[in-house]
Amino acid sequence: MAQPFVKKDDDRDDEADYSPFLGIEKGAVLQEARVFNDPQLDSRRCSQVITKLLYLLNQGETFTKIEATEVFFAVTKLFQSKDAALRRMVYLMIKELSPSADEVIIVTSSLMKDMNSKTDMYRANAIRVLCRITDGTLLGQIERYLKQAIVDKNPVVASAALVSGVHLLQTNPDIVKRWSNEVQEAVQSRAALVQFHALALLHQIRQNDRLAVSKLVTSLTRGTVRSPLAQCLLIRYTAQVIRESNTQTGDRPFYDYLEGCLRHKAEMVIFEAARAITELSGVTSRELTPAITVLQLFLSSSKPVLRFAAVRTLNKVAMTHPLAVTNCNIDMESLISDQNRSIATLAITTLLKTGNESSVDRLMKQITNFMSDIADEFKIVVVEAIRSLCLKFPLKYRTLMNFLSNILREEGGFEYKKAIVDSILILIRDIPDAKESGLSHLCEFIEDCEFTYLSTQILHFLGNEGPKTSDPSKYIRYIYNRVILENATVRASAVSTLAKFGAMVESLKPRVFVLLRRCLYDNDDEVRDRATLYLNCLGGDGSYGETDKDAKEFLFGSLDLPLSNLEMSLQNYVPSEEPFDITSVPKEVKSQPLAEKKAPGKKPAGITAAPAPTSTVDTYEKLLSSIHEFSSFGKLFKSSAPVELTEAETEYAVNVVKHIYDSHVVLQYNCTNTVPELLLENVTVFVDASEAEEFAQVAFKPLNSLPYDSPGQTFVAFEKPEGQPTVGKFSNMLKFIYREVDPASGEPGEEGIEDEYQLEDLEVVPADYILKVGVSNFRNAWEGMGPDFERVDEYGLGVRESLAEAVNAVINILGMQPCEGTEVVPGNSRSHTCLLSGLFIGNVKVLVRLSFGMDGPKQIAMKLAVRSESQEVSDAIHEIVANG
Repeated sequence: MAQPFVKKDDDRDDEADYSPFLGIEKGAVLQEARVFNDPQLDSRRCSQVITKLLYLLNQGETFTKIEATEVFFAVTKLFQSKDAALRRMVYLMIKELSPSADEVIIVTSSLMKDMNSKTDMYRANAIRVLCRITDGTLLGQIERYLKQAIVDKNPVVASAALVSGVHLLQTNPDIVKRWSNEVQEAVQSRAALVQFHALALLHQIRQNDRLAVSKLVTSLTRGTVRSPLAQCLLIRYTAQVIRESNTQTGDRPFYDYLEGCLRHKAEMVIFEAARAITELSGVTSRELTPAITVLQLFLSSSKPVLRFAAVRTLNKVAMTHPLAVTNCNIDMESLISDQNRSIATLAITTLLKTGNESSVDRLMKQITNFMSDIADEFKIVVVEAIRSLCLKFPLKYRTLMNFLSNILREEGGFEYKKAIVDSILILIRDIPDAKESGLSHLCEFIEDCEFTYLSTQILHFLGNEGPKTSDPSKYIRYIYNRVILENATVRASAVSTLAKFGAMVESLKPRVFVLLRRCLYDNDDEVRDRATLYLNCLGGDGSYGETDKDAKEFLFGSLDLPLSNLEMSLQNYVPSEEPFDITSVPKEVKSQPLAEKKAPGKKPAGITAAPAPTSTVDTYEKLLSSIHEFSSFGKLFKSSAPVELTEAETEYAVNVVKHIYDSHVVLQYNCTNTVPELLLENVTVFVDASEAEEFAQVAFKPLNSLPYDSPGQTFVAFEKPEGQPTVGKFSNMLKFIYREVDPASGEPGEEGIEDEYQLEDLEVVPADYILKVGVSNFRNAWEGMGPDFERVDEYGLGVRESLAEAVNAVINILGMQPCEGTEVVPGNSRSHTCLLSGLFIGNVKVLVRLSFGMDGPKQIAMKLAVRSESQEVSDAIHEIVANG
């Protein structure tokens, strides 16, 4: 599918086009690294090569064990150089390579020599590197030097030791805790950075002892901290102690210290104190006043960063104490025209929260002027503020609703559009007069909505509220347009909405029946099934149908039984041939055993959804485990959707389900005999795996008898490399013995005839080894996964019909779950980001960030970033895309 491709970003400045790293390759740089072995070292040349190596490592390039070892030993030879700049590059390189335990000893002596050097720069960097690559054994040997370094007269050396202590506390806490006296001494240092790092380390050492933290804060709030950076830290620790004291009144401990910091000469300390006061739980108006006063002064500052910090803090305060912020309104109105659009956005949203009814129209005019200039995240803030304002002043709903409908038609991403739709729905729900106009705006929006989730959400709401309006018939056109023009999911939702109108509005029932009958010919089974169900329920199929009360209860009523109970009942029902009786499902909530609730292994933030209905997965697993030949294969990882191997209306209908295990693949061939005059016996599928070399057939289970129109299964099992996404192509031949059936008696003849029937080929693809697993919040999940096993690369996808076609192609190749509606590409976009999540075979969580861009006429370039719990899995995802 793709070759590595370096995309030129059209949005970059001209200077960025001449990057010194453009087009560099790992192999070429490794060749250049031979310069480290020259007898006469060229310091400038060596520094350039190290810079390139560091760039490759930073971009996610991976070195093999041999390559990393060769580079490491070559770099260690540069310790002989006296060039200070080159020595600093050597330190950086050793840290990034993170040598193994048997290699660390090679540089230990050199680093310890530097740690005792008379050159302070050597000492500081050697300490950082040693603490980064050393283990507990060596740490004990150099502990004395580190203690001395903490109280060193040179602030660079002392800070290096303290920062190293912060990192070492995670791996060797017992050793670092023995440094408390030296760290306590460093807190009294006159060097600002040393005091800051010392306070941070001292707090981390004591953080699990609440009393010790309180004593630390008590001793330091008496004025011994002079560094503004350290004082900001102390303010945060003080606020933590106040929160933990659970004091809700003005006699909070340490409040006077926070108020005193509002008069500090350093602006960062003043702001930190003001922010801490505004975030106190149960803060009173008296406590807020001094903090609001200093924030108001910052609003008129000449420094953009201070204006931004102040208005953002006031914006948060306005949510809980709008009256306290009212005095700042005049200053914030002047910020609406601020050149920094982020400041302007926060100012206007704060004014919306604190303004009065008479100022609404003026504010809306000002908002309209800059909405197109700000990012979606700030637009969402504006939308939420407008929603709150409308609920505060219901009489202004026309102005605010018109504004929301106008921005709804403009360009924007899923989260932005969802915020607008949610706001309109809330206003319709809470302001009765806004219902008619709000529903009209939503109907116009779904005429051109590109997000399936939003379309179905609006249709569901329309079905509940539309029939209650003065003229329900005007909405029918919008709903039926969705049946004609949209995808299957939206069509199914539209069918349900039509049925609700038919149930609630008697005069519309005949028209609804006509439309529902047309839906019976839809090419999607879900749409057809819904149309059939609702016609039967409402009596539109010629039957008597349900009573009006029963039909309304069916369409609008909630499911009055726990889903877990329904799921369990359906699982137990599967082997039965009797009709399912929903009244047999118990209605009381049953608590799950702890073992069932607890998911195995660690789980990144946000991973929530299961890949498939539990009943389907369990049914397959029960079926396969009951077959002796497959019972030893272990836990079933994934079962695919059925793949058709025959054309429609043929003599024999065969589809196959691929069951994926860690070391095996089982092919389940579902066969149906459509010829009444024949009885098939000893039915098997002969599978030719010559184009799937890594698969070895290990078992099969024939189907003894296949009567007319009575489905059955035959199985073939293959062994494959353990835990690998092995792919291949299989040719399939259906083989059987058939006997002719007497139409009169229904008895088969005695003589059987061998026959065979060619089936379509089947492919096992990489997507078969990845489960679609959703995340509730992709950003949190991505950050929670961490960059330890991240790999990033760029690819050229060649000529594509559109950006949407390229996005769909990559999603299909990976077989992962699109997140947050990012599978939809807005019309005419030249760039798009798609977020995917999944579970790789072996139960390894995977997150993918795809960045697409147009590069020339229909040329598509893509940047692929993968994070997972295993470097091998991250590399495997890249291999899938590169070979797809």
